[in-house]
Amino acid sequence: MVAINAQGPDTITSAAADAKRIPDLESRVRVAAGQTHPLVGRNDANLAGAIELVRRSIAQGVQLLVLPELGNSGYVMNSRQEAFALSEPIPDGPTCQAILNELRGTELYVCVGICERSGEVLYNAAALLGPDGYVGTYRKVHLWDEEKYFFEPGDLGFPVFKLPFGRVGVMICYDGWFPESSRILKLEGADIICDPTCWVLVPGLIEAQNPLSAQVHMALAHMNNLFIICADRCGVERGCTFIGNSCVAGPSGFVAGPASFDLPEMLVADINLGAARRHHWTAMADPIADRRVDVYGSLLGYSGPRG
Repeated sequence: MVAINAQGPDTITSAAADAKRIPDLESRVRVAAGQTHPLVGRNDANLAGAIELVRRSIAQGVQLLVLPELGNSGYVMNSRQEAFALSEPIPDGPTCQAILNELRGTELYVCVGICERSGEVLYNAAALLGPDGYVGTYRKVHLWDEEKYFFEPGDLGFPVFKLPFGRVGVMICYDGWFPESSRILKLEGADIICDPTCWVLVPGLIEAQNPLSAQVHMALAHMNNLFIICADRCGVERGCTFIGNSCVAGPSGFVAGPASFDLPEMLVADINLGAARRHHWTAMADPIADRRVDVYGSLLGYSGPRG
């Protein structure tokens, strides 16, 4: 399923409106969130599914594709030994190398969630890959629940990568419930946040239709005047239910999605980064310019990568 939503102030509008704009402030990007159903321990099949979405994205002129958290390995691991066996290095592992082979000669960049092995240490990570090769890595800063048994907290901070169409940051799933994550990325210059996720069904929360997870990330995009591409997984794995509802959110709300609860699909959206860069709530209300940095500091105490 492909859903393209080109309505609203955050998306591409008519040619007549385009003529009134300042060309160098425009940056139009076709993005996609790939919602998949990976299975733990099925790395080859998981990679085949990712490659299929990469090829579909290339065929549809997508410039930035986001794939789910731990998409190479599956999510629910029974032991650190199992997690280690399913892990791979970035960018020399099979997932990165296979995707990089597909990207040569295209205009597509891919953010893919990976169970990363670095020496004897494991990270819940995401690799950013492009036509010219490996771009960079983000390692999840805030570890959810039993992830703490398997992974080390991310040590690379919140980097922002400069791509041909704009500035791209990355956070992973639970990072979104810490508003510092998206705000720091915004203040570091991000136009788009890639968010590989594994949103799970949490008892007591509304997480099937119009879930809080998607609403939280729509609010973050609104508050920070940027776009967030949330690529979730769906299905049940070892008794854990994932909620789908992948989405693309911008300053004025959802641009595409939320997707279905339980089916793989790909959401495609045409977004206008220039509109977001100029977005103000009113002539005198701008949630970035109006920050009281004399009270709480310009970067919320952020000091960059550890070490």
